[in-house]
Amino acid sequence: MSEEALRRLVDEHWNALSARPSTSERRLRVSPLPIDTDEGPLAAAVDHQGHRHLLLPISTQRTIRSGLDGPVLHLRKRPLEDEDSYQMYADLACLRSDLDDLFTGLCVDVLRTVEAARDNPVKGLYRVLDRWKALFQTHGAALGPEQLAGLFAELLVLDRLLRRDPGAHRLWLGPKGHRHDFSTGGTAIEVKAGTDVKGPKPRIHGLDQLEAPIDGALWLVWFGLNRVTTTTAGMGFVELVEQNLRRCDDESALLGLLAEAGYRTFEADRYRDVRFAVGDEKWYEVDENFPGLTRSALSSAGLTSQVHDVEYTIDLTGETPSVLTDELVSHVIDRIVEEPA
Repeated sequence: MSEEALRRLVDEHWNALSARPSTSERRLRVSPLPIDTDEGPLAAAVDHQGHRHLLLPISTQRTIRSGLDGPVLHLRKRPLEDEDSYQMYADLACLRSDLDDLFTGLCVDVLRTVEAARDNPVKGLYRVLDRWKALFQTHGAALGPEQLAGLFAELLVLDRLLRRDPGAHRLWLGPKGHRHDFSTGGTAIEVKAGTDVKGPKPRIHGLDQLEAPIDGALWLVWFGLNRVTTTTAGMGFVELVEQNLRRCDDESALLGLLAEAGYRTFEADRYRDVRFAVGDEKWYEVDENFPGLTRSALSSAGLTSQVHDVEYTIDLTGETPSVLTDELVSHVIDRIVEEPA
């Protein structure tokens, strides 16, 4: 259905519903729309104040993104029940009638997106909301070369985790300021990357970064990355981002993590030409034989632990510590994915 046809359709439904008398402050006047999903058809609705709503059917267990509860748009989880049925909905409402035309355009965008991907209407809703939100956002500072390399390396690990579990984005805690990039609380992975560096020489930030979780285990993975300019070599930064989004079962949550890491999808063109080839990938178990400074090690040596802002580089080019085999790396991935977070 064309955009103009969808606009006429929803306007006709809302106008017809507005003409009907309201029977209760708690009730919506609802009219099904001819856009079907696996959970049922979408619907237009009008409340007792005349505010317009778009209802997307969801399962009872589905959670809805919080935070959209401003003076104009409101998103909530709402059950609707009549004599014959009970259905849960994601309810998107416009609370200002003077913005009804703009809301219609937003809803038409949602309808077209859902029409093309009927199996997950809420994911389509989030995608549209994020796209419209981007219209009103300003560009931040661009990611620098070291930031791009570091984020690319973390996304390489995230991609491997998502291959095992589409919900593994929940383990990516680095963007939120956690001391380890990936963690369940008992198992953690720290990711390091370098460009134009001979051998693994990760830069360590602080006395806690190489401190394993209490009664847990920590692994460090090193990526030696080469910045390439030809499209036939390596992988594009934006390409890797999009691959992770496809694998993830909650695209909106991953978009939020990417934004906290400094990457916003509406800025993708900035990084369209950024490509890396992986020249080196090495995994290490961070145990008592692993070189590094930690707060507990300083305390054990009788040194003061009131030390701050520590940064240093460790050289892992020798034979020790030993590098994990591919089989052991696979076990690490299985362990962190299967362990409750």
